[in-house]
Amino acid sequence: MREQQPGVTMYVDVQVIDINSCDPVKDMYIDLWHTNATGVYSGVVASTNGNSADKTNLQNTFLRGVTPTDEDGVAQMTSIFPGHYAGRTTHVHFIGNYGGTVLSNKTYSGGSVAHVGQFFFDQDLISSVEAVEPYSTNKQSTTLNSRDNIFKEASGNSYDPIFQYSLVGDTVEDGVFVWISVAVDMTAERDVTAVSTLTGSSAIATTGDTNTALSVTKLGGFAASLAVLAPMIFAIL
Repeated sequence: MREQQPGVTMYVDVQVIDINSCDPVKDMYIDLWHTNATGVYSGVVASTNGNSADKTNLQNTFLRGVTPTDEDGVAQMTSIFPGHYAGRTTHVHFIGNYGGTVLSNKTYSGGSVAHVGQFFFDQDLISSVEAVEPYSTNKQSTTLNSRDNIFKEASGNSYDPIFQYSLVGDTVEDGVFVWISVAVDMTAERDVTAVSTLTGSSAIATTGDTNTALSVTKLGGFAASLAVLAPMIFAIL
């Protein structure tokens, strides 16, 4: 998921619990994606996403990945702490897919999406990370958690969308371990639509909407780029 992106190493644990049975959910394919240290998504060419003249970014797949939960309902990934972009607080996107098929080329096809959401971070942790390079070079305006409308919505009804965390060493530069449990209604089916697909060596827009942040999931050279609410094909980490 990290590829070669510079930044504070972030070890991520996400546990999925069935809201109806309170049991861990095994074999849910967890799709996570977020921006790099300076607030840029891979797989997106848009005026609000870094250098819009760089059309090659549509082919990039950094900081996007999918992996299944284990018997304890836990999925683990290694990434970097996300940067921010104008109008949003620092966050990670999350889609939970289940019931699909793992194909011979290690892609994941079909299935149902039971959950779509975002995870957030403690404001003090965000401030600590953004004080170090390369985060400190990001000149985009910042938005606090308390000012972010999606954070406010996610925090309603006593929900807590903020990762718990622990520093790996003495400072944030040594890395951070973050974890969260999320309750999912496994009877739900969320409607999602892909806006573009990256297969083999080229990216193909499927809706013409290049202003939507994409989720790109991949392994072994195969990848699929997905809209914020839009998986079609998953490739497994």
